[in-house]
Amino acid sequence: MAQQEKTDAREDLMTPAEVAALFRVDPKTVTRWAVAGKLQSLRTLGGHRRYRAAEVHALLAQASGACADAPVEGPGAGAADAAY
Repeated sequence: MAQQEKTDAREDLMTPAEVAALFRVDPKTVTRWAVAGKLQSLRTLGGHRRYRAAEVHALLAQASGACADAPVEGPGAGAADAAY
């Protein structure tokens, strides 16, 4: 039973590389987010950072929502409509 609890706890944590893959950024960027307080990290006994999967997915949803709500701007925005 104790082994099962340890396994569940490990599955709940993500490495910087796993988080980086979700956000499509470099793992060093994920570490910078942790230092800046944007994402909370835990430290292993060896000093490596780990991130809670629930917190990572919440941040990803927040970032995705912010991108979807952003207005379309920049060169060419609406240019196709203006041509007709």
